[in-house]
Amino acid sequence: MSGVDPYAPQSGDAGYRVTSYDVTLGYRVRTNRLEGTAVIAAVATDALATVVLDLVGLRASRVRVDAAPARFTAAAGKLRVTPPASLVPGQAFEVEVAYAGAPAPRRSRWGAVGWEELTDGALVAGQPIGAPTWFPCNDRPDDRARMTLRVTVDEGYTVAATGVAGPSVRRGGRVTTTFTSNVPTATYLAAVHVGRYRTVPLAGTGADDVPAVTVTAPPALSAAADRAFATVPEMLRVFGELFGPYPQEACTLVVTADELEIPLEAQGLAVFGMNHLVPAAQRLIAHELAHQWFGNSVGIARWSDIWLNEGFACYAEWLWSEASGGRTADDWARTHEARVAAQPHDLLLVDPGPDDMFDDRVYKRGALALHAVRRLIGDDAFFDLVRRWTSTHRHSLVTTDDFRAAVRAAGGPDAVALLSRWIDRAELPPRG
Repeated sequence: MSGVDPYAPQSGDAGYRVTSYDVTLGYRVRTNRLEGTAVIAAVATDALATVVLDLVGLRASRVRVDAAPARFTAAAGKLRVTPPASLVPGQAFEVEVAYAGAPAPRRSRWGAVGWEELTDGALVAGQPIGAPTWFPCNDRPDDRARMTLRVTVDEGYTVAATGVAGPSVRRGGRVTTTFTSNVPTATYLAAVHVGRYRTVPLAGTGADDVPAVTVTAPPALSAAADRAFATVPEMLRVFGELFGPYPQEACTLVVTADELEIPLEAQGLAVFGMNHLVPAAQRLIAHELAHQWFGNSVGIARWSDIWLNEGFACYAEWLWSEASGGRTADDWARTHEARVAAQPHDLLLVDPGPDDMFDDRVYKRGALALHAVRRLIGDDAFFDLVRRWTSTHRHSLVTTDDFRAAVRAAGGPDAVALLSRWIDRAELPPRG
């Protein structure tokens, strides 16, 4: 792994890489009390006298390294663990942390992120540095790992989380559900959602070329959710044709009883507020589903390349509009190019800076760059490029330079030069 990511220098440690997280959580909605045990299996990449984990707002009570008690200190969002003996490069080790507290979002330059209480439940908004608010981790986008999440809540509540759900076990008025993710998952893409929900399969999925989809929603919103998600089977079929086979082990759509400012994607999962169950939010559903290919499967190694996630997801909105009989992608591109042209030309897609990494121009200029390449090389070559991109880099990490190479292979130096005019310069290319 590379060193500290300059967009989030407070997060992560390059001295080791995690191979798996096994997290056991008990959560009480009424008191917002979280108790957890996390077992982190990792391999040292450097010589380590101290293992540093990210943990924010929660207190560790016991730490073991390879089953032996270990000394630890906590300060400034870091849990510093001293193994009984120093670790050497290549050495596998296991850290077990028992911890508890009242989870809450952490303040960041991007607003409050992390574990968030709802009116009668909770959700996780992990991007980009919110994961440590609910489990100790190496919070870096380039350190992906397998995950097991074992979540216990009071009877009457349901959990949706990252991974494939196993059977629920009821004991003493509490319900435990285990979720297993065998695909490498970034910490910011791990999520837990708790509420008075019911989980049902989505009609029209789980057969032919459409993956099985489950909907977790309050019973009172089930009819509205059915209407809002009625297009999802066709959406997944279209995206499967354009982007390649659905790459995740699960596809869960969660609806909260609260209104949310924006939907949120996680690995194999997306959460929507009750306010998103309206026709105008169809583009948001397309956006979050597209992230299962772009961002959650094909992942970025550093935050400066976020346009690869958001540009593709935004372009998927236009592609769905086109495929479903609405405005064409070219029409949307012309509209948004005019809007972007009226905004300040002071952002580089290839490196927007941490303050602007979620600026709408990253989304729209990213989509416009992709559309420009499509227009130059043609539909057949462009979608062959996209399917090779998702296949070659399935569940792996990429950079913008990797995408340049893919564009060169698909369209030659002219296509690379066109892409560069969109992503390497602040000014917009001349309108064509």
